[in-house]
This record gives sequence, C-alpha cells and structure tokens, in this order.
Amino acid sequence: MSPRHLISLDDLSDADLRAIVARGAEFSAGTAAHGDPLAGTVSGIYFRKTSTRTRTAFSAGALRLGGQIVSYGPDDLQLNTGETTEDTGRVFSRMLDVLVARTAGDPAEMRGWAAQQRMSVVNAMSADEHPTQGLTDLTTLLRRFGRVDGLRVLYLGEGNNTAAALALGLSRYTGTTLELRTPQGYGLAPAVLRRAQEQAARTGSVVNEQHHMQDTAGPDATVGGFDAVYTTRWQTTGTAKADPRWRERFLPFRVTAELWRTSPHAVFMHDLPAHRGEEVAAEVLDGRHSIAFAQAENKMHSAMAVLEWCVRGVVASPSGAEPLTVAAGR
Repeated sequence: MSPRHLISLDDLSDADLRAIVARGAEFSAGTAAHGDPLAGTVSGIYFRKTSTRTRTAFSAGALRLGGQIVSYGPDDLQLNTGETTEDTGRVFSRMLDVLVARTAGDPAEMRGWAAQQRMSVVNAMSADEHPTQGLTDLTTLLRRFGRVDGLRVLYLGEGNNTAAALALGLSRYTGTTLELRTPQGYGLAPAVLRRAQEQAARTGSVVNEQHHMQDTAGPDATVGGFDAVYTTRWQTTGTAKADPRWRERFLPFRVTAELWRTSPHAVFMHDLPAHRGEEVAAEVLDGRHSIAFAQAENKMHSAMAVLEWCVRGVVASPSGAEPLTVAAGR
C-alpha cells in the first residue's frame, strides 16, 4: 500500500478529513480503543523552526500509540553540509515509517520527500499552511459542540498559515461560516481564499474576508452570532514584516471582551503562543470563554489520529458516528 501523506488539507478527501477529525475527538474524549497501532514503527520528528506544542504533540502521540521516535533539530542533518534534499529524503524513507517536518518554508521540499513509496510525510507547518493545526482546530470544535457542520467562526488577525488551514478545513463541512477580518495587505493568499470559497460553494458554506471590523449590519455593529472567535499571534513563526508600523494596522483587530457583547455564547480559540495585551486581552485568554489550552491539548490527540491514519488508516468509531459533545476544559 502506498504511504499516506499530509502536506495540505486539500490533499485529503472529505471522508478522510472527517474521519481524522472524528478520531482525534475520540482520542480527546478518552473513548478511542486503539491498542498500539504504531508498534514496530519509527517516526522522525524534524523541526527547523521553534515549536512547543506541535513537536511535543507528535512525539508524545507516537509514543502513546506504541511507536518509537527519532528527533532532529535544525543543525543535526547533513543538509547543512550540502547534501541534497532529495538524497536526505531517500535515506529517511529507508529508515523511517513517518517523517513529521516543520520547515516554515516552501512545501515543495516536503512534496519532494513524499515522492517515494516507503515513508509517510506530515507537514507540521510550512510557510503557506499549517494543516495539523487545522485538524486540531476542527477536532476542538467537534469536541466542544458535538458537530462542525453549521458552525460560525470569526477569525481576527493575519491571514497566515494557520488561517489558511482553518479556511481549507472548515469550508469542507456543510453549512459553516468563516468570517476572516484581516488588516489590508495581510489577508489570506488569493489562491487559498479562492480555493476555500470554491469548496464552500460545494458544501453550502461561506468563507468571507473583510479588512475592517465594522459589520455591514450598521455603523454601531461589530460582530455577532458566532460560535467561536479565533486569533493567532501577529508575528507568525519564521516570518518578519517589512512595514515598520505594521502593529498600528493590527490594533483594530485585537480580541477584547467587547466581542462577547454580541456573541455571548462564543468560545475563544488561539493556536498559541499568545501575547497577552497584543492580539488578545488577558481577560479573554484566561477567562471563562477560552478553550485555548484545551485546544493545545487536542494537538496531541489530533497528532495521534494523523499518525494512525498515515500508518494504519483511520479506525472508525464502532457506531460510525461522530463523538458526542464533551464539555471543553481549559
């Protein structure tokens, strides 16, 4: 059987996307019977950029599923002495079953590693997309609400790789709404926005991007009626902004407690790390609406689902149904 790769959420079929998310929710709820599906396998964990949650999630997840890991830092490989990416990938594929890699660069490198028939490749963040974060976010929504279909999400801030994955994932569910409010010049890449809107048209969902905070409902309106409010740090890992005054353009897009005036039942999500007082007020991140730290924990559960899918295929729940609602922790 050919190895399964996760380079972009766009690579997954609708069925595989939903199955991985549902499986992650089962792991999160503690209802997943799994044994040791990774027994006898070795996963390489290669991170060229900093990581707290994703690196730990895949390392701990592989071990919890009975696998073994080999970890590499940015200075550990012969890539630094001139070995080609292609040769490195060929060697990896003869020793590893899965390679989980964060490059924060061009995903073409990972697709090169995936051009073999032995080893699965998982994108743990590239410059254009953070697909494992997108799966984590969908898993978190499913755990909180018992469904993803029909949910309304407001995203504030930069249209970065996390926002790209959220758009490409949420738009695959039926009847969802994703409202992205980003500073002018810092929105989703046009190709990503176009692809997400194409998928939304197919599923009866909506993906919309605006570059201001004022709602079309009237001059006094801000936002309203959302199930989740989501933001990320303004300075994306591995990137820098050319405009020295860029922070001024982001200030109107801060997440403050005022947003809950019109969406009183919404939860707050953040992919972390967070900078309190910048993209989010401390009272929101640490308040009763926040599920950001449950979301962080779900990164491990989602990673377990991804690894299982890569190596064994998704094990469906006995009923074939998505998990029931379990209240989110903090």
